[in-house]
Amino acid sequence: MNAAAPALVGQGLHKGFEVKGSKPVVQALGDVSLQVPAGTLCALVGPDGAGKTTLLRLAAGLLRADQGTLYVLGIDVAADPQAVQDRISYMPQRFGLYEDLSVQENLDLYADLHGVPKNVRRERYARLMEMTDLGRFTARPAGKLSGGMKQKLGLACTLVRSPELLLLDEPTVGVDPLSRRELWEIVRQLVDDERLSVIVSTAYLDEAERCAQVFVMHEGRLIAQGAPQQIRDNARDLCFIARPPEGVPARTLQAKLLDAPAVIVDAVPQGGEVRFIRRPDADAQALAALFDGAPVEPVPARLEDGFMVLLRAKQKEKEREKGTAAARPQVAAVAVAGEPDEVVIEVKDLVRKFGDFTAVASTSFDVRRGEIFGLLGPNGAGKTTTFRMLCGLLPATSGFLQVAGVNLRHARAQARSRIGYVSQKFALYGNLTVAENLEFFGGAYGLRGQRLRDRMQTVLQQFDLLGQEKAASGLLPGGFKQRLAMATGLLHEPEILFLDEPTSGTDPLARREFWRRITALSEAGVTVIITTHFMEEAEYCDRIVIQDAGKLLAIGTPQQVRVQAGSAPDMEEAFIGIVTQSREAGT
Repeated sequence: MNAAAPALVGQGLHKGFEVKGSKPVVQALGDVSLQVPAGTLCALVGPDGAGKTTLLRLAAGLLRADQGTLYVLGIDVAADPQAVQDRISYMPQRFGLYEDLSVQENLDLYADLHGVPKNVRRERYARLMEMTDLGRFTARPAGKLSGGMKQKLGLACTLVRSPELLLLDEPTVGVDPLSRRELWEIVRQLVDDERLSVIVSTAYLDEAERCAQVFVMHEGRLIAQGAPQQIRDNARDLCFIARPPEGVPARTLQAKLLDAPAVIVDAVPQGGEVRFIRRPDADAQALAALFDGAPVEPVPARLEDGFMVLLRAKQKEKEREKGTAAARPQVAAVAVAGEPDEVVIEVKDLVRKFGDFTAVASTSFDVRRGEIFGLLGPNGAGKTTTFRMLCGLLPATSGFLQVAGVNLRHARAQARSRIGYVSQKFALYGNLTVAENLEFFGGAYGLRGQRLRDRMQTVLQQFDLLGQEKAASGLLPGGFKQRLAMATGLLHEPEILFLDEPTSGTDPLARREFWRRITALSEAGVTVIITTHFMEEAEYCDRIVIQDAGKLLAIGTPQQVRVQAGSAPDMEEAFIGIVTQSREAGT
């Protein structure tokens, strides 16, 4: 293949899957045609179930299209998948590191598997260790690395040979902003220095903004493609920033805007204000009534704005076909009793050690009823350990910890009945149906008979799961799994809800719906503790904590933390600035 030939050319691609318990074939791709230029960085974006992973697996020669043609590096993938696999590298969402092996042993294993000659390994390893900054950790077992370091090692193992095309399936899911930036610097370096062709699927639209071409997928079809500017143009002259009234959280104004779909396409908190997209045909009076005189200023469109315009248009199209409007996320029906400013979580000098290693060092804070409180930090910072102690899943080594009026040093089981928990990974029983999972966990929470049936019906309705009761939960799309996990965690109407990276890997549309529900729960008096790597989500919180190396670096409202970081423009810059400054100071 000559250097000017495209890295990938697909024409009329179709791919369906037979799913157990589903009569019709599930169509993962339908009539997809695209072309990826050589030597460029291109992004696949779209909601859960859009077909991004299926397309990457077709390109890697791991699946065969039902119809259509696909050429990768000039090779017909269907005719000779092995020839394609000899010249590309593919990093799936769950890359298979061997956690008992060291960093160096993992590299050697993948070099052996790919037949990398011994005489080229030294130079290649040195380059990879320099790019990933893993050179200091070659003897460390992979299982002892932080999440971000594991992803960098996975990328290094993928690159032990020099591929002509690199396929990355959501490489930054579950990775903190600092590690995410480092991963992207590596990818950009490969494209610039080695003219490597890269196709990456991502849930982060700011990542896609850095790419030469963006392909927007929805329900197995390609609905838009082009340079980032072309996608942004879908929202041109429609984007604005509104300042909420004094004392009103940005998320409250955002919820109000999202509940007005006749005039608003999208809304999201940003820097203490609310960024929104108005409908092109929005009634001026109806729009003005939403803001009660609050100042509104136009802002340039971002890629995410153009993406949301496209997705909302598809939603509207589907509603017209079905003759029904999409259900708005519903609010909690029962308010939690108690005083608004009552302290429901109290932490003083909390310490957790694992042998000689201190995971959490002398941390103190409190959380009030109805507050949304964010725990932020790089991978390996100690926030998950803190989180697990707050949930009663892990005992503290020392310090005072009281949750819902119960001292967790002495009565963890008693506190658990008053809290709900949604874990980072889907932790329900995949072989049970939606209804069976709800019945099982309802029983575990002490719900029985009519009370259980009533609560099941309520959460099925609140989380738009009606009609899915008999579906196997393990086969649900990611967004449905998240909603089921939330429904299960709220079945027993807890006072406090713990959410461990609940939106990891979900698209912006699913994140909006998720946070609309969380805002409603907070308004009903439910206290929410959340860990997240999406820094935009920190803007929904009343207060946040930033930890690193087990120590508390910052605590306060998002605005106070941005000021601490030198009046950073957004939470991502604030987070990176605070963590970097602390590490450079050696504190």
